[in-house]
Amino acid sequence: MNRREFLKHTGVGAAGLGLLGLSLPTAAANTKASRLVILHTNDMHSRIEPFPDNAAQYAGMGGMAHRASLIKQVREQEPNVLLLDSGDIWQGTPYFNFFMGELEYKLMSEMKYDASTLGNHDFDNGLEGLQKQLPNATFPFLIANYDFSGTILAGRFQPYKVFEKAGHRIGVFGLGIEMAGLVADKNFGATKYLDPIATAKEMVAKLRGPEKCDLVICLSHLGYKYQGAKVDDFKLAAGAPGIDLILGGHTHTFLDKPDVVAGANGHQTLINQVGWSGINLGRLDYTFERGTRRSSVAMASVVPVQAA
Repeated sequence: MNRREFLKHTGVGAAGLGLLGLSLPTAAANTKASRLVILHTNDMHSRIEPFPDNAAQYAGMGGMAHRASLIKQVREQEPNVLLLDSGDIWQGTPYFNFFMGELEYKLMSEMKYDASTLGNHDFDNGLEGLQKQLPNATFPFLIANYDFSGTILAGRFQPYKVFEKAGHRIGVFGLGIEMAGLVADKNFGATKYLDPIATAKEMVAKLRGPEKCDLVICLSHLGYKYQGAKVDDFKLAAGAPGIDLILGGHTHTFLDKPDVVAGANGHQTLINQVGWSGINLGRLDYTFERGTRRSSVAMASVVPVQAA
């Protein structure tokens, strides 16, 4: 699959989460463990076709068909797969200008995405444009820190969803960036932005508590890292301990391997992001010890999306 992989021997904290450096064959052979494969994308920006062969950068890379083939291969090999996206599905090619997001949602539905969050560019056609295209998505959009109660999208989104995979409960919630000053006021209307760290703390309490989740994942469109007070994925990880994995977006950051952030209570969080335009498909393999809630990362990789 022409992929870059990392295997790093280091402990990463709460609930036994760690980068254990297991190879895939070793993990697969461990009959006392079950495995969950998380595949993820961010900032696809309407890249339906690959970059042209004469492109100055990323020639022949990206494209929905190539990604769909990679996802199909993984699903044929693995029984427990979650496919997630971190927003900015729209904007960037003529496909969006002509079809207004319909094609992106339909193709992601064909690939059977499990969930996405909303990015700022997903409001580029306003609330009406987003409302019009939602029926073309068979997957939920998870967003916990946007309050749509005073808009036409009231009741259309969930803050989180719990998936049952590999015999475990996986809680996934979404966070979006502050749109004021970034998105035209008319495009988000009366949508209220809620503090992402306070919201994340509420989500962790809910998912770890009443929902009894063994793994908590945040789909974040906050951005990787900023100078100053603006909330980013690192500040989120430190300020809302209890998140196991933050799958980021917005800043188009290419990471070869996840970052590890320690929270105030000793819990440690992985942060990952895979660039933009569907150039890469992220993959993390979690193993769960049978009969326990202990999990560990057996492998994390970045899979370039290109023709074989």
